[in-house]
Amino acid sequence: MTVTLRLNGREATVACEPADMLLDVLRAEGLTSVRETCRIGVCGACTVLLDGEPVSSCLTMAAQVQGREITTVEGLGGTHPVQRAFVDAHAFQCGWCTPGFVLTAKRLLEENSDPTDGEIAEALGGNLCRCGSYVKIAEAVRRAGAAMGRKRT
Repeated sequence: MTVTLRLNGREATVACEPADMLLDVLRAEGLTSVRETCRIGVCGACTVLLDGEPVSSCLTMAAQVQGREITTVEGLGGTHPVQRAFVDAHAFQCGWCTPGFVLTAKRLLEENSDPTDGEIAEALGGNLCRCGSYVKIAEAVRRAGAAMGRKRT
């Protein structure tokens, strides 16, 4: 079967089987920021934005995204304030979890550019970092929020 969707801002038609997960389809399309790790939706490494909301692509059937908008970290172009803040704050070690954190933080900051530490922890609770970079990740979110808040005024 084929699924037509908006992928990183462009219309795309992807081939898949009815039982294929979005994770596998996106990786087959060369989008390697979507990471395969737990396959049970608890680590956040496969996070993508589906119509702007973070979802685990390992739990999302590809057929469910017909006509919908999918954003991967590649779709941010490397220049998004959240991406810059993660680099500036050194908010990663191995980088495996970083795309999921970036996309989840992007969504949080679109709603609230000045979240509390508790709001950051709650929003990012579905993303795991095995290197333990949580302090730097929270710092990156605060930096990005400040940058995004300045852009809005």
